[in-house]
Amino acid sequence: MNITATNDLKLEVVVIPVSDVDRAKRFYGNLGWKLDAEINKGEAFRILQYTPPGSPASIHFGKGVTTATPGSAQLYLVVSDIEAARAELVALGVDVSEVFHLTPGEPAQSGPQPQRNTYSSYARFSDPDGNSWLLQEVTTRLPGRMSADTKFSSPNDLAAALRRAAAAHGEYEKRNDGKHDDNWPEWYAHYLAREQSSEALPA
Repeated sequence: MNITATNDLKLEVVVIPVSDVDRAKRFYGNLGWKLDAEINKGEAFRILQYTPPGSPASIHFGKGVTTATPGSAQLYLVVSDIEAARAELVALGVDVSEVFHLTPGEPAQSGPQPQRNTYSSYARFSDPDGNSWLLQEVTTRLPGRMSADTKFSSPNDLAAALRRAAAAHGEYEKRNDGKHDDNWPEWYAHYLAREQSSEALPA
């Protein structure tokens, strides 16, 4: 029997286990993540909440927060440009793997996916405790993974989407003998909306 949920259940926080709270605080603060809150209740309890740029969900870590083994967490971060995201982390002094891509059923291959297919290019890094973060490049969501509403979680995501639209529109103008398209705002708008709703992109 199929059951349709009637209430939104929005993922808010993921708890990650750390052994040294101050060290973790320096690491995640250095990434440029926003410190939303820090609460101390004596020696037994301390909790910090950080939110990655553009993320609707946050992380918690601290003392007395979880009994999980430090370093046991495995998490994903979705990015719109894997190479730019990796370069930014490297500039911050983070030890990040090289970009690699995966094809189902095959070993990982070096470099981004040649056609930059969505969901296919990755890079990894870990915090000082060994909690693992996987960067995944997502430019177009699979059907059903996003509503028809066009939304962007950050200015960087919008800028990346506009760059993709600009490149596609340039090819569109080439196919029309290089003639300038006076209706380019409408073309961009349709491209952005269709990309997010996983519809066929304008040709």
